[in-house]
Amino acid sequence: MLTLKPNCERCDKDLPNHAADACICTYECTFCRQCVDSVLKNVCPNCGGGFAPRPIRPKVARRKGVSLVDQPASRERVITNFSDAEIRQFVQTIKHIPASER
Repeated sequence: MLTLKPNCERCDKDLPNHAADACICTYECTFCRQCVDSVLKNVCPNCGGGFAPRPIRPKVARRKGVSLVDQPASRERVITNFSDAEIRQFVQTIKHIPASER
């Protein structure tokens, strides 16, 4: 099941379940749209993959046991281990490669 991390791993902005600006990579690394667009250039600093909008988990169970109440978002905040300088250097080396070809 998708882990709904509560924050941007770079700037620590709150990204609750309903955040329309939450983005994830295939490994569920989570960043806000502003960081993805302005700093990361659609390059995950952890894996090198691209980003997609993070789905919003339903608040109400339309099917028994399938909702935010039944599977709550994580409360564990995650911050990347890489400095901004390391991130910018990494992004520079692969941002020109389309995400589908990384």
